[in-house]
Amino acid sequence: MDIPSNLTEFLYWVKERTEKLWLVDDENCPKGFYGARWQGLSEEQIDDIERKYEVSFTSEHREFLKILHAIDKKEIVEYEDEGELITEECTFFYNWLENEEEIISQIKCFYKWVWDDIISVNYVWLKSWGVKPNSLERKKEIFDEWFSKLPQLLPVRNSACVVNNENLKWNPVVSVSGSDVNILGWDFRTYLLYELREHLNIYTDVYDEEDQMFYPEIIDEVQQIFNENYKYDETKDIPYLKEMILYWSSGWRGFGLSYHPENARVHPIVK
Repeated sequence: MDIPSNLTEFLYWVKERTEKLWLVDDENCPKGFYGARWQGLSEEQIDDIERKYEVSFTSEHREFLKILHAIDKKEIVEYEDEGELITEECTFFYNWLENEEEIISQIKCFYKWVWDDIISVNYVWLKSWGVKPNSLERKKEIFDEWFSKLPQLLPVRNSACVVNNENLKWNPVVSVSGSDVNILGWDFRTYLLYELREHLNIYTDVYDEEDQMFYPEIIDEVQQIFNENYKYDETKDIPYLKEMILYWSSGWRGFGLSYHPENARVHPIVK
């Protein structure tokens, strides 16, 4: 398949491959995507967005916005609710020209999600915060000081966010669910291979002798990219946020680390 390693070439490869798949109205084209096209932004538009939202995109994020950015179709999601089939149209990648309310909500919600996990739900408390005080006011002071040092998280799709820090060696994209933060890719290339896996035709059917059936598996070239990207490297760091990621057992994989013995019962690192 020869997936480009250069980011710009890779983004054009994604554009060509996905739009070609979306041009054929068959079972391989996801519902709602027939005829879909990417809507890239100009340098001037990106500059205007940075001023409007008071953000500064990393070079990788900026390149993504120029070539891909958003799709001109809505994703059609179907599910059952009390026996009734519900159909909804959902934004796929956030459009910085049109989805202002959703983008601002996502940017602001991270604070609330993590704070809620501290004062209720999971009662998270990091080691670096010291002894947990009884006072809610003091807890908030400690949390606010920590949160003020975090790199900003800029939304890309659903709960996926770019870690907005150009000074990092890596350019991670993370998913955020309350205080549970996971690495989706240590760069945009790996993240997009993961996020668009159903749209890139990167699966092959593998026969299972036991079940006597074929099952789809990611092709070796893509799996190798994933393995390489998640490999342990001491330079993989996200200031302050790393401790929160490693708080939950699920976070260790994102740093290519292993904390629990095989088959061990999984617990948070800090109770």
